[in-house]
Amino acid sequence: MLKNLLIIGTGGFIGSIARYLVSHLNLTVSFHSIPVGTLLVNVAGSLLIGILTGIAEKSMILGPEWRLFLMVGLCGGFTTFSTFAGENLMLMHNGQLLVVFLYTGLSIFLGFLAVYLGYILTNLL
Repeated sequence: MLKNLLIIGTGGFIGSIARYLVSHLNLTVSFHSIPVGTLLVNVAGSLLIGILTGIAEKSMILGPEWRLFLMVGLCGGFTTFSTFAGENLMLMHNGQLLVVFLYTGLSIFLGFLAVYLGYILTNLL
């Protein structure tokens, strides 16, 4: 268990640093006030986890430890959006389209609601 945690932590460390570096594009690139660095991180992370999932399903190139390092650690550290997208891919792959729409809708709605409530709570203190 400790070995797995170290593998995930190492991948997460690298992914988090990569996210930080790419997110600096927010400071230099402007496109209609869209945070370009964050958008790029989310899209790139989703693409990467899709590629890794496809490779993992088709061959044994990615053993369990590499999956932990790359998919959970690196992609998870780079962006949690990639995990969300990967989970939706698995649900779609299993034919659970209604669950995909429900999960996506709840994630967006509850995420925005939570950030708004957190903001409101800090203003009450």
